[in-house]
Amino acid sequence: MRAIAVLSFLLILTFGAKGQVIMSLLFGDKLNTGNIEFGLDGGVNFSNIRGLEGGAFKNSFNIGFYFDIKTKHPNWLFKTGVLVKSNLGSAGLPTYLLDNPDLDNAFAEGEVWRKINYFNVPIAMKYKVSDHFFVEGGIMPALRAKAYDYFTAEVQGNDLEYAVDIRDQIHRLDFGLLGGFGYRLFKGYGMNISFRYYYGLTDVVIDDSSADQYNTSIYLAVGIPIGVAKARARMEEKEKNKKNSSLND
Repeated sequence: MRAIAVLSFLLILTFGAKGQVIMSLLFGDKLNTGNIEFGLDGGVNFSNIRGLEGGAFKNSFNIGFYFDIKTKHPNWLFKTGVLVKSNLGSAGLPTYLLDNPDLDNAFAEGEVWRKINYFNVPIAMKYKVSDHFFVEGGIMPALRAKAYDYFTAEVQGNDLEYAVDIRDQIHRLDFGLLGGFGYRLFKGYGMNISFRYYYGLTDVVIDDSSADQYNTSIYLAVGIPIGVAKARARMEEKEKNKKNSSLND
């Protein structure tokens, strides 16, 4: 029940995605406590759709925020957050008819880039092998926002592009497995550099007459703690005051 409540809360936050990132920068130190580390998470990902004939990996950028929550075991952390800007899809797809002779002729020698925008919510366990190295694994539900097929072609030396809204063809929810490993800089208190792999388990397309298609993505990410130094200083001051109070008593 607790995991469902956290997931619901984080999905609600995605509707104010841009505002949430700005708020994170402004008040990150207030969100960091002795048991919770908060920060920004982002980087580049290379995605493809398994089962979609002719597809190739496409690259895009993603950004969001994360929470590392301590557990009773010192080496285990519960990790969650939201990638508020995250695109999946495929590149290099063959074109299809648009029921417009002019467009069909213009893009006859072109290709299609399928771009599906999701709000991704990683829910994982993170194990610290050492102060620097860690591994992580879990699930990643996602909520689809926009979805477009971008037709591209070069006509008489000019780049041509045409966007087709395909939201009504793509399932609203996506779900899959997430795993990876990473390295933490600066004696275990700095940025996280990680490699993650997402293996989708939910059919992407609504049309049941077509072959099942699943999202796949490789993430090269950087996690930047926000306000950790201030939060640590605040905790040290609190402990110092507590000791002084005990001595005075």
